[in-house]
Amino acid sequence: MDEFFDSTTWFLIRNLTLFFLVVFWLASIYWVYKDARRRIDDPWLVAVATLLGVVPPFIGPLIYMLFRPPEYLEDVRERELEIRAMEERLARRELHCPVCRAEVDASFLVCPVCTTKLKQACSNCKAPLEAMWQVCPYCETQVDTPSTIRLDAWETPEQRLEETRTRRRRQRRRE
Repeated sequence: MDEFFDSTTWFLIRNLTLFFLVVFWLASIYWVYKDARRRIDDPWLVAVATLLGVVPPFIGPLIYMLFRPPEYLEDVRERELEIRAMEERLARRELHCPVCRAEVDASFLVCPVCTTKLKQACSNCKAPLEAMWQVCPYCETQVDTPSTIRLDAWETPEQRLEETRTRRRRQRRRE
């Protein structure tokens, strides 16, 4: 057995193992540094994270993995941009017809493009009412809400389109 540990084969195995351990350790340090730069904005904290990857060999990167930020800085910035864009869209509050997607005003009762009924009009002052309102806020009139809904009264978009075409033809004939 002593002959094996004194042989060149043993020295070659030992030196290659040490070489690969050092390469793996250096690669883990490099990984911690690159990952910390992608996740941490402060250069001092990046240096501390890299130092943590260096000092306790092989354990440092595991500790870093437990305490690193969960997101990349790029993902955080992208999410913030998406949120800002959504907030701007909501602030503009562009209203669209649910059938033809044409832009409509908040005061429209009917879509001017496809004649879809958008809001109910107050029976007293004819002001547009929101769907959930129980009373008209302009004249204090109770809103007439149907107690039952007839399913056969609902029109399909195709039927509505055909009715719109028919109305337009009639208007052209009158002119």
